Amino acid sequence: MSAPAVSARGLGVSFGTVSVLSDVDLDLARGSALCLTGANGTGKSTLLRCVTGLLTPRQGTVRVFGAAPDGSAAFWRRVATTVEQPSWYVGLTVREHVELVRLAGGADPADGHVDALFDALGLATLADATPDVLSSGQRQRLLLAAVLARPSDLLVLDEPEQRLDADIRPVVAGLLANRVAAGGSILLASHDPSFVATLDCPTLRLDADAP
Repeated sequence: MSAPAVSARGLGVSFGTVSVLSDVDLDLARGSALCLTGANGTGKSTLLRCVTGLLTPRQGTVRVFGAAPDGSAAFWRRVATTVEQPSWYVGLTVREHVELVRLAGGADPADGHVDALFDALGLATLADATPDVLSSGQRQRLLLAAVLARPSDLLVLDEPEQRLDADIRPVVAGLLANRVAAGGSILLASHDPSFVATLDCPTLRLDADAP
């Protein structure tokens, strides 16, 4: 039997004397989605950073496809994330950014996938703009287009609905559902119950430690 896309056992993270995560277990089967919910400060982003290897937990274990996240090129070929905000390249257009990401992932940027994403996310009219002139919501759509354009086995998304207009949120949820239907795996955090309901996936609620 193949290992889960993501598994965690007894995960704990502290910053100084402040415990952010304590004894968290989770399993994300391959080809499925799981959404982390909970109030601000309950460790959703922290858990995602542990899964992507950007943060080392104080205790417990994390496995991605059966191995510890090690930040290697092989790891990042399988995992795409929005946990850290990107630095956009000066002088490259919105479309060039997404095409570059798709090409770097070993896919053909002219295969129509980028066009479909731009149409769905309302980026077609912004294709020749540069990221620095976009609004925060438009940059979020660009980030999602880049992540979805890159071939990967696992998406790790931190509040993908943030800064998006209400009419585009169900579109993004639909794109993520399509990714799962095609065999991909998604671990995400969200504050929006309607977005989670549209995605229609299991949830894991993180709660603050009792005083």
